[in-house]
Amino acid sequence: MAMPKDFISIADWNSDDLVRILELAMDQKRRLKKGEHLRGEKPGKVLAVIFHKPSLRTRVSFEVAITQLGGSSLYITDKEIGLGSREAPQDVARVLERYVDGIMIRTFAHEGALTLARNATSIPVINGLTDLLHPCQVMADLQTIWEHKGGIEDQRIVYLGDGNNMANSWINAAARFPFELVICNPSGYEPDPSVLENARKINPNLRYENINDPAQAVDGADVLYTDVWASMGQEDEAAARKEIFKPYQVNQSLLEKTGKKDSIVLHCLPAHRGDEITDEVIDGPQSVVFDEAENRMHAQRAILTLVM
Repeated sequence: MAMPKDFISIADWNSDDLVRILELAMDQKRRLKKGEHLRGEKPGKVLAVIFHKPSLRTRVSFEVAITQLGGSSLYITDKEIGLGSREAPQDVARVLERYVDGIMIRTFAHEGALTLARNATSIPVINGLTDLLHPCQVMADLQTIWEHKGGIEDQRIVYLGDGNNMANSWINAAARFPFELVICNPSGYEPDPSVLENARKINPNLRYENINDPAQAVDGADVLYTDVWASMGQEDEAAARKEIFKPYQVNQSLLEKTGKKDSIVLHCLPAHRGDEITDEVIDGPQSVVFDEAENRMHAQRAILTLVM
């Protein structure tokens, strides 16, 4: 089976190719630490990076990654292209594929990324984040778990918080990798049911549970994962969500309920310290949050290497 042209969803890729990304990410990371350059045989490729949402990690990690590979990036906001308003997405895709060698988009509607991918037929499109999925982040997360736990297989990964694009992408990853996934959130804030349905089609033996009680969910966890309770575009819900999600805060008391001293804590950042996670935990000895942030660059550079 041929490797997909685009990186829109982890579910689109088979397990072998996803492992290949992770192994390449770790190999390139080691080579960089040794001072080796990663420039390809044909430098000069250009990656268009389209941002409808602001970002620290996505922009810097992608732009540094493509530079390390010998290419360059072109930063584009919606002011330049007016995707779907000033100009039809399919027209934008057909124009950009004549100028650049790849597109990364960080946007709201998932359909926008899909439309670019369907119409930019000669170059890859990478999903830097949509409201539905955040696959590049989860690839960096899996790399971080592999590095700190010696692998991914049979890890009990517990995600606490909103059933958002992060939760959806973790479900896709669970369909492709042999770990146990627990999503823990209040009733009414579950992940997208269509994502779960598709994951079960991909892997009928999906090891997945949805548990509402945080103490029960984290028992035996190898990895605790959290994210903000209100994402971009949900600012008007932030106050209400803060009260609803308060019992799901990753704090020292909850961390101790794992029953494991070697459990690790991840957060995709930015963190609202004192809400979904405490200073004591994010800055504590079991936190690998900033290794995880670094690995955004390494995982994405591997994705760029393969699709471009």
